[in-house]
Amino acid sequence: MVVINPCDYNQTRAATMAIAEYEGPVYLRFGRPVVPIFTDPDQHFEIGKAWMVSEGSDVSIFATGHLVWEAIQAAEQLEAIGISAEVINIHTIKPIDEEAVLKSVAKTGCVVSAEEHNRLGGLGDSIAQLLVRNNPVPMEYVAVDDSFGESGKPDQLMKKYGLDAEHIVKAAKAVLAKKKQ
Repeated sequence: MVVINPCDYNQTRAATMAIAEYEGPVYLRFGRPVVPIFTDPDQHFEIGKAWMVSEGSDVSIFATGHLVWEAIQAAEQLEAIGISAEVINIHTIKPIDEEAVLKSVAKTGCVVSAEEHNRLGGLGDSIAQLLVRNNPVPMEYVAVDDSFGESGKPDQLMKKYGLDAEHIVKAAKAVLAKKKQ
C-alpha cells in the first residue's frame, strides 16, 4: 500500500489528484496542526518522488508531513550557525524515494529524520533500513517515542513530543558530532 503524508494544503490537494489517477490502495495521512501554506498551488505531485526543498552539504534532514515546515525553520537556524542542512520532503513514505535518500546521504554523510509519527515503523525506520543495506551513516530521529497518544491542541502536542524545529536542530547537532568521530 502506498503511504502519502503531504506537508501543507497545496501539497495535500495535489496528492489527492495524483491518488485519484493511481491504480491501487493508498493511505493519505495528514493531521490537525495548522502549518503555513508554502508549496506551489500548481505543483505536480509524483507518487514516490521526494521533493528537494533546499540543498545543503553538512547534514540531510528528511522530513514528512507537518515536520517539513519545522525542518525548513531548523535549516534556517542551522545556517545561522554555519551548518548547511539539506532538507528533503519525503511526502511518499512508501514507496520511499531511494535514489533521493542515497544521493543526499552520499553528499552529507549523516541523517536526521523528522516525522509526526512513532519512531518505530515510520519514515526514520524506512530510511535506516535503506542505509543499512547501502550506506550506513550516523542518524538521529525526531519522532514520537513509543508511547500512547494524548488529546490536546495540536501545537501543544507537537511541542510535548519534541516535534519542532528546536528538536530538529538538536538532532542535527548530535548527528554531526557522531559524524566527526
